[in-house]
Amino acid sequence: MEFAVAGVQLDMPTLTADLKSELAETARKLRVNVIKSLTKAGCGHPGGSLGMAEIFTALYFGGFVRHDPKNPNWTGRDRVVLSNGHICPILYAALAARGYFPHEWLDSLRQIDSHLQGHPAMHKTPGVEMSTGSLGHGICAATGMALALRIDGGDQHVFCLTGDGELEEGLCWEGFMSAAHFKLDNITYIVDRNDAQIDGRTVDVMNIDPLDKKFEAFNFNVITANGHSYEEIFAALNKAKTLKGKPTVIIANTIMGKGVSYMEKEGYKWHGKTPGAEQAAIALKELGA
Repeated sequence: MEFAVAGVQLDMPTLTADLKSELAETARKLRVNVIKSLTKAGCGHPGGSLGMAEIFTALYFGGFVRHDPKNPNWTGRDRVVLSNGHICPILYAALAARGYFPHEWLDSLRQIDSHLQGHPAMHKTPGVEMSTGSLGHGICAATGMALALRIDGGDQHVFCLTGDGELEEGLCWEGFMSAAHFKLDNITYIVDRNDAQIDGRTVDVMNIDPLDKKFEAFNFNVITANGHSYEEIFAALNKAKTLKGKPTVIIANTIMGKGVSYMEKEGYKWHGKTPGAEQAAIALKELGA
Protein backbone atom coordinates (compact mmCIF):
# COMPACT_ATOMS: atom_id res chain seq x y z
CA MET A 1 0.00 0.00 0.00
CA GLU A 2 1.12 3.54 -0.75
CA PHE A 3 0.44 6.22 1.83
CA ALA A 4 0.23 9.97 1.48
CA VAL A 5 2.84 11.76 3.57
CA ALA A 6 2.11 15.30 4.69
CA GLY A 7 5.55 16.32 5.86
CA VAL A 8 7.62 15.78 9.01
CA GLN A 9 6.68 18.75 11.15
CA LEU A 10 5.30 22.21 10.57
CA ASP A 11 5.35 25.11 13.02
CA MET A 12 1.57 25.46 12.78
CA PRO A 13 0.08 22.82 10.47
CA THR A 14 -2.79 24.01 8.29
CA LEU A 15 -5.61 21.73 7.24
CA THR A 16 -6.29 22.27 3.56
CA ALA A 17 -8.97 20.46 1.59
CA ASP A 18 -6.33 18.37 -0.20
CA LEU A 19 -4.59 17.45 3.03
CA LYS A 20 -7.88 16.52 4.67
CA SER A 21 -8.60 14.18 1.78
CA GLU A 22 -5.14 12.62 2.06
CA LEU A 23 -5.50 12.15 5.80
CA ALA A 24 -8.92 10.52 5.43
CA GLU A 25 -7.53 8.04 2.92
CA THR A 26 -4.52 7.33 5.12
CA ALA A 27 -6.74 6.70 8.16
CA ARG A 28 -8.85 4.32 6.09
CA LYS A 29 -5.77 2.33 5.10
CA LEU A 30 -4.52 2.27 8.67
CA ARG A 31 -7.86 0.84 9.78
CA VAL A 32 -7.65 -1.83 7.07
CA ASN A 33 -4.22 -2.86 8.35
CA VAL A 34 -5.47 -2.96 11.93
CA ILE A 35 -8.24 -5.39 10.96
CA LYS A 36 -5.91 -7.55 8.86
CA SER A 37 -3.17 -7.81 11.49
CA LEU A 38 -5.54 -8.50 14.38
CA THR A 39 -7.53 -11.08 12.43
CA LYS A 40 -4.37 -12.97 11.57
CA ALA A 41 -3.15 -12.73 15.17
CA GLY A 42 -6.47 -14.03 16.49
CA CYS A 43 -6.28 -11.81 19.56
CA GLY A 44 -5.82 -8.17 20.44
CA HIS A 45 -7.74 -4.93 20.77
CA PRO A 46 -9.55 -3.62 17.68
CA GLY A 47 -12.07 -1.20 19.21
CA GLY A 48 -9.73 1.43 20.60
CA SER A 49 -7.26 0.99 17.74
CA LEU A 50 -9.92 1.86 15.15
CA GLY A 51 -11.25 4.69 17.28
CA MET A 52 -7.89 6.48 17.37
CA ALA A 53 -7.09 6.31 13.66
CA GLU A 54 -7.70 10.02 13.02
CA ILE A 55 -5.58 11.05 16.00
CA PHE A 56 -2.60 8.96 14.91
CA THR A 57 -3.01 10.06 11.31
CA ALA A 58 -3.00 13.72 12.32
CA LEU A 59 0.09 13.27 14.50
CA TYR A 60 2.21 11.29 12.06
CA PHE A 61 0.89 12.55 8.71
CA GLY A 62 -0.44 16.00 9.55
CA GLY A 63 2.90 17.59 10.43
CA PHE A 64 2.59 17.73 14.21
CA VAL A 65 5.35 15.31 15.23
CA ARG A 66 8.99 16.07 14.47
CA HIS A 67 10.60 12.72 13.71
CA ASP A 68 12.84 10.81 11.31
CA PRO A 69 11.83 7.23 10.42
CA LYS A 70 15.34 6.59 9.08
CA ASN A 71 16.83 7.61 12.41
CA PRO A 72 14.31 6.64 15.14
CA ASN A 73 16.72 7.63 17.93
CA TRP A 74 17.41 11.13 16.62
CA THR A 75 17.82 13.27 19.72
CA GLY A 76 15.89 16.18 18.22
CA ARG A 77 12.71 14.18 17.75
CA ASP A 78 9.43 14.74 19.52
CA ARG A 79 8.28 11.85 21.70
CA VAL A 80 5.02 9.95 21.22
CA VAL A 81 4.16 7.67 24.15
CA LEU A 82 1.19 5.31 23.90
CA SER A 83 0.27 4.77 27.53
CA ASN A 84 -2.78 2.60 26.81
CA GLY A 85 -0.47 0.18 25.04
CA HIS A 86 -3.16 -2.34 24.18
CA ILE A 87 -4.24 -0.23 21.18
CA CYS A 88 -0.76 -0.60 19.66
CA PRO A 89 -2.11 -2.07 16.37
CA ILE A 90 -2.95 1.49 15.24
CA LEU A 91 0.48 2.71 16.35
CA TYR A 92 2.18 -0.12 14.46
CA ALA A 93 0.10 0.59 11.34
CA ALA A 94 1.10 4.25 11.47
CA LEU A 95 4.79 3.51 12.06
CA ALA A 96 4.86 1.01 9.19
CA ALA A 97 3.19 3.53 6.89
CA ARG A 98 5.79 6.14 7.80
CA GLY A 99 8.62 3.72 7.05
CA TYR A 100 9.90 2.82 10.50
CA PHE A 101 9.87 -0.87 9.59
CA PRO A 102 8.70 -3.10 6.71
CA HIS A 103 4.96 -3.32 6.14
CA GLU A 104 5.29 -7.12 6.26
CA TRP A 105 5.96 -6.94 9.99
CA LEU A 106 2.26 -6.21 10.51
CA ASP A 107 1.52 -9.83 9.57
CA SER A 108 3.53 -11.02 12.58
CA LEU A 109 1.56 -9.16 15.26
CA ARG A 110 1.54 -11.02 18.60
CA GLN A 111 3.54 -13.96 17.28
CA ILE A 112 6.46 -15.44 19.22
CA ASP A 113 9.72 -13.56 18.54
CA SER A 114 7.84 -10.92 16.55
CA HIS A 115 9.03 -7.32 16.57
CA LEU A 116 5.39 -6.35 17.14
CA GLN A 117 4.25 -7.58 20.52
CA GLY A 118 0.73 -7.31 21.93
CA HIS A 119 1.87 -4.25 23.87
CA PRO A 120 4.61 -1.85 22.70
CA ALA A 121 8.19 -2.92 23.44
CA MET A 122 10.74 -0.14 23.04
CA HIS A 123 13.70 -2.50 22.50
CA LYS A 124 11.94 -4.50 19.79
CA THR A 125 10.08 -1.96 17.66
CA PRO A 126 11.60 1.12 15.97
CA GLY A 127 9.61 4.24 16.78
CA VAL A 128 8.29 3.00 20.12
CA GLU A 129 9.46 5.35 22.85
CA MET A 130 8.32 3.41 25.91
CA SER A 131 7.28 -0.14 26.75
CA THR A 132 3.72 0.23 27.96
CA GLY A 133 0.66 -1.81 28.84
CA SER A 134 0.63 -1.61 32.63
CA LEU A 135 -1.89 1.19 32.75
CA GLY A 136 -0.70 4.53 34.09
CA HIS A 137 3.00 3.84 33.64
CA GLY A 138 3.20 5.46 30.22
CA ILE A 139 1.71 8.66 31.56
CA CYS A 140 4.36 8.86 34.27
CA ALA A 141 7.18 7.98 31.87
CA ALA A 142 6.03 10.65 29.40
CA THR A 143 5.91 13.19 32.22
CA GLY A 144 9.48 12.30 33.12
CA MET A 145 10.55 12.63 29.49
CA ALA A 146 9.06 16.13 29.30
CA LEU A 147 10.84 17.18 32.48
CA ALA A 148 14.16 15.74 31.28
CA LEU A 149 13.87 17.47 27.90
CA ARG A 150 13.23 20.79 29.62
CA ILE A 151 16.20 20.31 31.94
CA ASP A 152 18.35 19.59 28.87
CA GLY A 153 17.14 22.81 27.26
CA GLY A 154 15.53 21.10 24.30
CA ASP A 155 12.50 22.31 22.38
CA GLN A 156 11.09 18.84 21.73
CA HIS A 157 7.47 18.12 22.55
CA VAL A 158 5.99 15.03 24.19
CA PHE A 159 2.64 13.63 23.10
CA CYS A 160 1.15 11.09 25.51
CA LEU A 161 -1.91 9.12 24.47
CA THR A 162 -4.07 7.53 27.13
CA GLY A 163 -7.41 5.77 27.42
CA ASP A 164 -10.26 7.01 29.58
CA GLY A 165 -10.55 3.65 31.36
CA GLU A 166 -6.85 3.95 32.15
CA LEU A 167 -7.58 7.10 34.13
CA GLU A 168 -9.23 4.98 36.81
CA GLU A 169 -5.67 4.15 37.90
CA GLY A 170 -4.43 6.39 40.70
CA LEU A 171 -0.91 6.36 39.25
CA CYS A 172 -2.12 8.45 36.31
CA TRP A 173 -3.08 11.30 38.57
CA GLU A 174 0.31 11.27 40.30
CA GLY A 175 1.84 11.82 36.87
CA PHE A 176 -0.62 14.62 36.06
CA MET A 177 0.02 16.24 39.43
CA SER A 178 3.76 16.20 38.73
CA ALA A 179 3.29 17.69 35.26
CA ALA A 180 1.31 20.56 36.72
CA HIS A 181 3.72 21.04 39.61
CA PHE A 182 6.68 21.39 37.26
CA LYS A 183 4.66 23.52 34.80
CA LEU A 184 5.46 21.22 31.89
CA ASP A 185 4.13 23.07 28.87
CA ASN A 186 6.14 20.81 26.56
CA ILE A 187 3.75 17.88 26.97
CA THR A 188 0.27 17.28 25.57
CA TYR A 189 -1.82 14.42 26.89
CA ILE A 190 -4.52 13.10 24.55
CA VAL A 191 -7.33 11.14 26.20
CA ASP A 192 -9.21 8.61 24.07
CA ARG A 193 -12.65 9.41 25.51
CA ASN A 194 -14.77 6.57 24.15
CA ASP A 195 -16.51 5.70 27.44
CA ALA A 196 -15.57 2.04 27.01
CA GLN A 197 -13.30 -0.47 28.69
CA ILE A 198 -13.11 -4.24 28.79
CA ASP A 199 -15.81 -4.67 31.46
CA GLY A 200 -18.29 -2.10 30.19
CA ARG A 201 -18.78 1.65 29.96
CA THR A 202 -16.45 3.73 32.11
CA VAL A 203 -19.46 5.59 33.50
CA ASP A 204 -20.70 2.26 34.92
CA VAL A 205 -17.40 0.60 35.90
CA MET A 206 -15.82 3.62 37.61
CA ASN A 207 -17.23 6.99 36.65
CA ILE A 208 -14.45 9.51 35.90
CA ASP A 209 -16.75 12.43 35.08
CA PRO A 210 -16.52 15.38 35.09
CA LEU A 211 -13.17 14.73 33.42
CA ASP A 212 -12.60 18.28 32.22
CA LYS A 213 -13.21 19.69 35.69
CA LYS A 214 -10.78 17.19 37.22
CA PHE A 215 -8.00 18.32 34.88
CA GLU A 216 -8.82 21.95 35.49
CA ALA A 217 -8.52 21.29 39.23
CA PHE A 218 -5.09 19.81 38.55
CA ASN A 219 -4.15 23.12 36.88
CA PHE A 220 -4.19 21.94 33.27
CA ASN A 221 -5.11 23.65 30.06
CA VAL A 222 -8.13 21.61 28.92
CA ILE A 223 -9.26 21.27 25.31
CA THR A 224 -12.19 19.13 24.19
CA ALA A 225 -12.42 17.92 20.59
CA ASN A 226 -14.19 15.47 18.33
CA GLY A 227 -11.55 12.79 17.84
CA HIS A 228 -12.84 12.00 14.34
CA SER A 229 -12.91 15.59 13.02
CA TYR A 230 -9.65 16.75 11.46
CA GLU A 231 -10.79 20.36 11.81
CA GLU A 232 -11.17 19.95 15.56
CA ILE A 233 -8.06 17.78 15.95
CA PHE A 234 -5.88 20.29 14.10
CA ALA A 235 -7.35 23.20 16.07
CA ALA A 236 -6.75 21.39 19.36
CA LEU A 237 -3.17 20.35 18.57
CA ASN A 238 -2.25 23.79 17.26
CA LYS A 239 -3.74 25.46 20.33
CA ALA A 240 -1.86 23.06 22.60
CA LYS A 241 1.42 24.15 21.00
CA THR A 242 0.76 27.80 21.85
CA LEU A 243 -0.29 27.41 25.49
CA LYS A 244 2.49 28.07 27.99
CA GLY A 245 3.00 27.78 31.73
CA LYS A 246 1.22 24.50 32.39
CA PRO A 247 0.51 21.14 30.74
CA THR A 248 -2.32 20.62 28.29
CA VAL A 249 -4.79 17.78 27.90
CA ILE A 250 -6.94 17.18 24.84
CA ILE A 251 -10.05 15.17 25.66
CA ALA A 252 -10.79 13.53 22.32
CA ASN A 253 -14.33 12.18 22.08
CA THR A 254 -14.17 9.03 19.97
CA ILE A 255 -16.26 6.03 18.97
CA MET A 256 -14.91 2.57 19.74
CA GLY A 257 -14.58 0.53 16.56
CA LYS A 258 -15.02 3.59 14.34
CA GLY A 259 -15.47 2.64 10.70
CA VAL A 260 -16.92 -0.82 11.34
CA SER A 261 -20.67 -0.72 11.87
CA TYR A 262 -21.11 -3.70 14.18
CA MET A 263 -18.20 -2.63 16.37
CA GLU A 264 -19.56 0.89 16.67
CA LYS A 265 -22.94 -0.54 17.65
CA GLU A 266 -21.62 -2.96 20.29
CA GLY A 267 -19.01 -0.61 21.74
CA TYR A 268 -17.03 -1.97 24.67
CA LYS A 269 -17.64 -5.58 23.61
CA TRP A 270 -14.94 -5.01 20.96
CA HIS A 271 -12.38 -3.69 23.41
CA GLY A 272 -10.42 -6.94 23.41
CA LYS A 273 -12.17 -9.26 20.95
CA THR A 274 -10.90 -9.84 17.43
CA PRO A 275 -13.20 -10.52 14.48
CA GLY A 276 -13.51 -13.95 12.95
CA ALA A 277 -13.05 -14.52 9.22
CA GLU A 278 -16.62 -13.59 8.27
CA GLN A 279 -16.68 -10.57 10.57
CA ALA A 280 -13.30 -9.43 9.23
CA ALA A 281 -14.60 -9.70 5.66
CA ILE A 282 -17.53 -7.45 6.55
CA ALA A 283 -15.21 -4.97 8.26
CA LEU A 284 -12.81 -4.85 5.32
CA LYS A 285 -15.67 -4.35 2.88
CA GLU A 286 -17.03 -1.47 4.95
CA LEU A 287 -13.53 0.03 5.02
CA GLY A 288 -13.26 -0.22 1.26
CA ALA A 289 -10.49 -2.78 1.20
